[in-house]
Amino acid sequence: MTRSYVCIDLETTGLNPKTDKIIEIGAVKVDDDVITEEWETFVDPGRALPQRIVELTGICDEQLATAPAISEALPGLLAFTKDRVLLGHSLMFDFSFVKKAAVDQRLTFERKGIDTLKIARKYLAHLESRSLPCLCEYYGIGHKAHRALHDARATVELFRCLTGQFYDKEEPEGCKSLFYPQDLCYRVRRDTPVTIPQKEQLYKLVDRHKLIIDYDIEKLTRSEASRQIDRILAEYGR
Repeated sequence: MTRSYVCIDLETTGLNPKTDKIIEIGAVKVDDDVITEEWETFVDPGRALPQRIVELTGICDEQLATAPAISEALPGLLAFTKDRVLLGHSLMFDFSFVKKAAVDQRLTFERKGIDTLKIARKYLAHLESRSLPCLCEYYGIGHKAHRALHDARATVELFRCLTGQFYDKEEPEGCKSLFYPQDLCYRVRRDTPVTIPQKEQLYKLVDRHKLIIDYDIEKLTRSEASRQIDRILAEYGR
């Protein structure tokens, strides 16, 4: 049985790791089934938050104004997780965002993990929802939803409940039991920073058309800058 691991949870600007950004990271270290350390940080996404994300998380732009960029925050998370097994609820969502950020910084992030959502889908199929808030309500776990560290803590408690109730029904170690770590695989290409010509063109377009933008040009990737240039040219012309 897996008794030592790091549980991670993220809040993000959206659902797509290729185009959306991390805004908060929470991680909980567990040794021999006991929480021994926690780590959390806000992350500056380099853009204004969508209103739906503000309403969902309670996080606002002002809280992120002085937060580190992902390039500054990521080494701390990698040092905290080291080579440990990861735990998460819909773990591939969180893993894919961290993997994308790592690849962009030319860092390695290869892990094994356990997904409590997969366990819940197998054994709690009768429930109307297997979302983390619904499962916490089902098991009576105290939970403040959609904040990274609170979600990570709740996922640890959920894993304990699922293990206690269903572990003996799973196949033994070595047979790919849902309670044992599996390789996490997500392929992603590295994004390069915005180029100097792209920045110059964007600044000129924004100034020429008197645009109010909700992103930081200096923090765009090359592909993001290209999309913004194309959007402005299509809407306003040169």
